[in-house]
Amino acid sequence: MQPEKAPQIMPQNKQQTTNRIGLFGFGTVGESLYKVLGETPSLKTKIVRIAIRHPEKKRSAPASLFTVDADLLLQDESINIIIELIDDADAAFEIVRKALRAGKAVVSANKKMIASHLEELLQIQQETGTPFLYEAAACASIPVIRNLEEYYDNDLLQGIQGIVNGSTNYILSRVSREGISFDEALIAAQLAGFAESDPSLDINGIDAVNKLSILLTHAYGIVSNPSSLVHTGIQALHEKDAVVAKEKRWEIKLVATARKLPSGKVAAWVLPQFIPQDHLLHAVRDEYNGVIIESGFSDEQFFYGKGAGGVATASAVLSDLSALRYGYRYEYKKRYHQEPSQLSHDFFIRVYVSFDGLFQVPHELFDRIEEWSSNDQRCAVTGIIHFSKLLDQQWWKRPGTSLILHPDPIVAHVPSRTSTLERDLAFA
Repeated sequence: MQPEKAPQIMPQNKQQTTNRIGLFGFGTVGESLYKVLGETPSLKTKIVRIAIRHPEKKRSAPASLFTVDADLLLQDESINIIIELIDDADAAFEIVRKALRAGKAVVSANKKMIASHLEELLQIQQETGTPFLYEAAACASIPVIRNLEEYYDNDLLQGIQGIVNGSTNYILSRVSREGISFDEALIAAQLAGFAESDPSLDINGIDAVNKLSILLTHAYGIVSNPSSLVHTGIQALHEKDAVVAKEKRWEIKLVATARKLPSGKVAAWVLPQFIPQDHLLHAVRDEYNGVIIESGFSDEQFFYGKGAGGVATASAVLSDLSALRYGYRYEYKKRYHQEPSQLSHDFFIRVYVSFDGLFQVPHELFDRIEEWSSNDQRCAVTGIIHFSKLLDQQWWKRPGTSLILHPDPIVAHVPSRTSTLERDLAFA
């Protein structure tokens, strides 16, 4: 397979001294950005127009800046940068598409929009050469994308592992620290402003898998729709799972993972995982994110910072604006200048599965059963299973079933298959 043709690089206007911004959205992040830009005059950047949907709301900026007409921003030739910070992914894509076609550089924090439309966005960038930056879409204040773009060669990058959703991490931290239920911790996260009134995108793992989809492109040149990646969130975790973790002095974290296999292909998922005390992610608590990048020569490098919040996200947008001053754009080196990697489901993993009923989990799917426990409240099995068996979501995403990866989940050697008799005895 031949790498795709690299996008044409268009020259920057070196004469421009002040960037004129059209901002879409004035929510938590948009308002934080407006304030932060006011405190950084050295960027020589000015917001000249802000598009909003609800003009009746009171705003902490002059009323003359606001409009409900998106075309006023997109057709204004004096505006050379569009910043997109709205919630609607489909509307955001239309804004970004039109802006790039109009030759305006774009900065976005919309991970759902980017992950869902990345193929089209790459094509538009190829055709126009217009910069499109989105560091804030991955881990807010943590500069993961730019490091993957500039520092890690595809052949040397062994893997990425990270806590990339602050809401779920806050919930799991409260459960572990205080022994409260998952429902109580979710309410606490909502009251603290770390979870939305509808938290499904966070707790179901959708937000995290959107981010993983983006990181795969910059790490390995892989463009994959989030829906095709194996993922779940913390919605099915049971109180007994937290008890098991505490007994072993582990933490449960929702972890996004991409790891190069011996075949050269890449394994990728977003799943809950037991994290031992000596692991770098063990101490990542509350709304913070942590990402480990492992390279063949530099070993592990750890990035830590706030993964949610208006100011943290605005800081990443600010960094992208600064980079645009120097003509920076993503080169997608792992996709255009190297042979892109491929995803694989052909490997074994060690999992812990707990469930309500004795026969709720089809034990014949396991290649080896290592531990089994059962009482009148909950059953649990630990064993080795082929990763492809997770593609069938019917058995492990049923109500009352939770699946958690072990600390070192990928099994290096294919185990000899446990006999039917041994399996039956294990479940007796």
